[in-house]
Amino acid sequence: DATRLLRERCRRLAAPPKFVFTSSLAVFGGPLPDPVGDDAPVTPQASYGAQKAMGELLVYDMTRKGFIDGRSLRLPTVTVRPGKPNKAASSFASGIIREPHSGVDAICPVARATRMWVTSPRTVISNILVGHEAPAAAFAHTRSVNVPGMLVAVEDMVAALRRVAGEAVAARVKWQFDPAIDRIVSTWPANFAPKLGPALGMKADADFESIVRAHIADDMPKADSAAAQG
Repeated sequence: DATRLLRERCRRLAAPPKFVFTSSLAVFGGPLPDPVGDDAPVTPQASYGAQKAMGELLVYDMTRKGFIDGRSLRLPTVTVRPGKPNKAASSFASGIIREPHSGVDAICPVARATRMWVTSPRTVISNILVGHEAPAAAFAHTRSVNVPGMLVAVEDMVAALRRVAGEAVAARVKWQFDPAIDRIVSTWPANFAPKLGPALGMKADADFESIVRAHIADDMPKADSAAAQG
């Protein structure tokens, strides 16, 4: 409702503003090709994805009517997020990197081989700016963009943590399978082949080790950051 009301406020402005809606790749689900292309059907399999799909439709409809210059950016799972764990099903993807660095055990509730499409905070911010600055003519029939990410298995995320921070830190990740969380995460497609996003100038992270190192540099106190980097 907050997003809807914001769009209604934009509708009353003298000129249509640019409107960036942070959507999610959770709008996709069910039987899909591997990798998922930009033109895959939007068939969310969880309430979160359904709500994001509704938001996208409103962005497109209000853009079509000339009320806003909208663009919906379907973000990968963002890791490593700063702050504390939350109730989001994807929270563990940050927690298994962030908490061990702080000397706290972290629970991984999904199978080790679970694959995810991820991006770092640095990269997603850069891509959001690209999406905002892109000219309206670049979007053609759609205002929805699959933002580039990288494909990584959860066990490889922990392996990257081990290479950067050492065995003692990686050992703080505890594998405790939670069927409720796994059921939600398993509905999210893990591999994409974005075309429009890269054509606009969006980029993906090079590897997961660089994501871990960026988290250390950006979110940890300087003394801890130097120690974690070795």
